[in-house]
Amino acid sequence: GVLVEVRSVFDAPTVAGLADVVGSIAPEAGSRPVLVSRVRPAWVPVSFAQRRMWFLNQFDTASPAYNIPVGLRLRGPLDATALMTALADVVQRHEALRTMFPDSADDPQQVVVPVTRVDLNPTATQVDPSVLLARLESVVTRGFDVTVEVPVRARLFRVAPDDHVLLLVVHHIVADGASMAPLARDLATAYAARAADSEPTWARLPVQYADYTLWQREVVGEESDSDSELARQLRYWREVLADAPEAMELPVDRPRPMVRSLRGARIEFDVDAELHARAGELSREQRASAFMVLHAAWAAVLMRMCDARDVIVGTPVAGRGEPALDDLVGMFVNTVVLRTRIEPGMRFDELLEDVRDNDLAAFAHADLPFERLVDAVVSARTTAHHPLFQVAFEMQRGDTVVPNFPGLSVDALDLDPGISKFDLQLSVTERYMADGSPAGLSAACVYSTDLFDEVTVRGLAARFVRVLEAVCADPSVVVGDIDILD
Repeated sequence: GVLVEVRSVFDAPTVAGLADVVGSIAPEAGSRPVLVSRVRPAWVPVSFAQRRMWFLNQFDTASPAYNIPVGLRLRGPLDATALMTALADVVQRHEALRTMFPDSADDPQQVVVPVTRVDLNPTATQVDPSVLLARLESVVTRGFDVTVEVPVRARLFRVAPDDHVLLLVVHHIVADGASMAPLARDLATAYAARAADSEPTWARLPVQYADYTLWQREVVGEESDSDSELARQLRYWREVLADAPEAMELPVDRPRPMVRSLRGARIEFDVDAELHARAGELSREQRASAFMVLHAAWAAVLMRMCDARDVIVGTPVAGRGEPALDDLVGMFVNTVVLRTRIEPGMRFDELLEDVRDNDLAAFAHADLPFERLVDAVVSARTTAHHPLFQVAFEMQRGDTVVPNFPGLSVDALDLDPGISKFDLQLSVTERYMADGSPAGLSAACVYSTDLFDEVTVRGLAARFVRVLEAVCADPSVVVGDIDILD
C-alpha cells in the first residue's frame, strides 16, 4: 500500500534494505487515485501523449513519420477468414484501436466507434513476390488524418497458396512499442479460436484507454494548482533545463536545412558477449543500470565528437506504471530529457555517478508531457531541428513479439519506413542466453540523411564501442584521454 520510488531500488538494492524503505513510508504517503473503469463523460479528452501526437499529425496528415508498421510472414495453411475475423476481435477488445480524434472547442477529443469503421480489408490480395515490398511500402507510407478516420489499417497479401503477409499499420496516437506484446498475444488467441469455429475467451480488460486518460488528469492535476504533481514537475524541469543549449553542434556532413525533411536511414552493429558482460559487471559495481552505463558512454562520445561540455539526449519512457495497463494497447510513452555536464578531466566512474543521479531524478519526473515542457522552456520554435534535444538514446526489450498461430510458421518482417525523427538516435537491445548469461548487444543508429552520410554514422558507432571497451577495462579512465580513433 505504499509507493516506492525507483531511486530506492538503487539506493537500497537488497531485500532487507527495501524492507526498511517500505517500513519507513506511511501508507498514505504518495497515495493517488486508483485506476479503475469508470463512467465516461460525454466529452473525453485525449491523454497528454496523444495531444502531442495529434498536433504533429495535423501539421502534416500525409506524413508517415509516426506510423507503426507490423508485418508478419505466414507460411502454411492459413485460414484467411479466421485471421481477419480475429483481427476484428482484437480491435473490438481494445478501444484505442477504434478511436478517432475530432477537434472541438475544448481541444481534441476521443470518440470510440464501431469496428466496422476501421479499415480492415478482409480480402486477401494476390501479389507477385517481385513487387511485394513495394506494395507493403505503399501501405506503410500513407498517412492518416486522425480527426476523420480511425488511424488503423490492415492488409493481407497472398504471395502463394501457403505464403501470406499480414500488414498492420497503426498511428502512434493509438499504440506504442509496448503495445505490440498484448496485441500479438490477443491476435494469437483470437485466431486459434476462430480457426476452430469458436469465439475467443479471454479475461476482461480491467480498464480501457479512455479510463486511463481520465485517471491521468486526476493524478497530475492542474498546472494552476501549485501543489499539483504537474506544477511540481514543471518547476523541476525549468530548473534542470535552465540555460540549456538550443542545439548540439554535431559533426554533420552537410549544413542543416531550414526545414527538417525527416528522411532517415539506419545502420546496425553488435557488441560482443564479453563486452556486454563487462558492462553488466560495471553497472553492478557502480550501483547503476546497464542503461546508465551505455548512456554515460554515449554522452562521452558526443562530448568528444561535438567538443561539448553540456550533452543533452532524449529517451522514451514506457509510462506503464500501473498493473492495469500491462495488457492494454494504447499510447502511454513519454519523452524524457537527460542532461549531462561533462568535463574532459572527469574520470568515467565520476561521470557515471553523475549520470546515475541525473537519470534517476529525470525518471522520477517523467509524467510532465514533453510538449508542455517544450512550451515552458523553449523560447522560440524552429523547423530546423527537434526541440530541446537532437540526439536520442533508448534501450529496447530483447524479446521479439511474434504471435504463435496454430499450424503456421510466423516470422516478423523488418519494415524500415526510412524516417528519422531526430538528427541521430542510438538504440540498444540486450540479448541473453537461455541460462541468463549475456549474449551481446544488438545496436542500431537511425540518422537524418539531410545531415549525415552512412560512413560518418558508422564511424560514430565504432567510437561508441571503442569508448565502451575502454571504460569497462578501466572505469577510472579520464574521459578526455580515451582513444576514440582506430
